[in-house]
Amino acid sequence: MRNQLFSLSLRRLPLPLSLPRFLSYSIPDDVYDPPFCPPQKPNKNDNNKKTKKKKKKNNENGTMNLNEETSFPLKSELPFDFKYSYSEINHSVKPISFRESPKFSPFGPGRLDRKWTGTSAPVQKEVDRIRIEEERKRVIGDPLSEEEVAELVERYRHSDCARQINLGKGGVTHNMLDDIHNHWKKAEAVRIKCLGVPTLDMDNVCFHLEDKSGGKIIHHNINILLLYRGRNYDPKNRPVIPLMLWKPYPAIYPRLVKNVIEGLTYEETKEMRNRGLNSHPLMKLTRNGVYVNVVERVREAFKTEEVVRLDCTHVGTSDCKRIGVKLRDLVPCVPILFKDEQIILWRGNANQEQPSNPECSIEVKESTM
Repeated sequence: MRNQLFSLSLRRLPLPLSLPRFLSYSIPDDVYDPPFCPPQKPNKNDNNKKTKKKKKKNNENGTMNLNEETSFPLKSELPFDFKYSYSEINHSVKPISFRESPKFSPFGPGRLDRKWTGTSAPVQKEVDRIRIEEERKRVIGDPLSEEEVAELVERYRHSDCARQINLGKGGVTHNMLDDIHNHWKKAEAVRIKCLGVPTLDMDNVCFHLEDKSGGKIIHHNINILLLYRGRNYDPKNRPVIPLMLWKPYPAIYPRLVKNVIEGLTYEETKEMRNRGLNSHPLMKLTRNGVYVNVVERVREAFKTEEVVRLDCTHVGTSDCKRIGVKLRDLVPCVPILFKDEQIILWRGNANQEQPSNPECSIEVKESTM
């Protein structure tokens, strides 16, 4: 049988290559074939070494160890309510409903000693404002001289600065506070670049940055801020800031624009909206732009015109409504229409009551037209 197989293989292969190839791949009879042996059991010492290496890697990466997981729920001594956004949400306006149940906390189950109400996690204990102000003054220390401020500004004001945080339409968010303290470990100041809707009210952004982080703004140029940590800042004694694991769904609020504007009849409202749509746009806003001068431009326009149109093409529907809400309280004025990314503003009646505190934080209303 073997002779037949050998002869068949020689017939299929060319003659000059058949014999050498067969001899090179032939298996001798005296090959050592060891008997089957079961695998050795792993030593316990090797497993202990592997777990120790993993723990060391976790410490180097800055993640929590297994021992730290037992410290939940985290207890934070920060004297303010935890919210997703501090500068863009006004909790004086109560929501109608929630898109997700308030029992689902964005901090995770059992990870925080505060109860999530659907929009915030309020402080459980009474806050001693006097002690907190004294501690902040101690951390800030003596005021910086003009030479020190100029040196810090020259070091961190450039666009290629490594210590930069981008502030978008969410404003001063909760997790941004942790990013600020992480930068303060190795840098005296942080460069914050603001874009989008929050730039309509930069004073509000500056207030919440100083109030929530404990630092001090030493430079403000249009939409660029420098946040100084203080002379006596100690990174080892930084406050405990529990992170939000996901962005909570925005609550449902009353409609921003009603069918009939208060103070006008239905026909007058319709005529006012048509006049605004057919008028020339006062400004054209871009997506994630810098809106520092929009409030002043609208105020100047209302001195001569009754209705103003803002062209917000490609800005987005949600950002258009955010802009309208901020302008309503900052100008002040009455938004009467949001259509095709166009904002129609009415200056209101002369005897109409104006908002008492236009500098307060603005509510982000996720309502539909």
